[in-house]
Amino acid sequence: MVLAQCKIPTQLRQGVIDCEGLGLRKIGSFEGHAGYDGVMIGLPEFDYHLEFTQHINGSPCPAPTKDNLLVFYIPSLETIQEITNRLHIMGYQSVVPENPYWHALGITFEDPDGWRVVLMNSTGIHA
Repeated sequence: MVLAQCKIPTQLRQGVIDCEGLGLRKIGSFEGHAGYDGVMIGLPEFDYHLEFTQHINGSPCPAPTKDNLLVFYIPSLETIQEITNRLHIMGYQSVVPENPYWHALGITFEDPDGWRVVLMNSTGIHA
């Protein structure tokens, strides 16, 4: 079994719950672990997730650039539209991506920390 985890520091961990707009769910969380609180977001049936952490003293990390992206390859345009509609209802608007490649087949959203998510109408990268 392969497990994967991506850890992302944030100052606005509460806003991370908005990942539900992408179809992701809170699958776990912790508080007060060596000064860190965290929340794990993913799909319960998969062995990978995103973990967003917040330190009691703030994050030592710089703000992301406009090209720090989390890309979801979604072959169904209908699914992308459903997610986009859900995000619009939640108050998110699409933003222009820094790299025009992402604009050709995708739509980009930015979270309150400045991290960007791309919903790409493609089957993704195949080895």
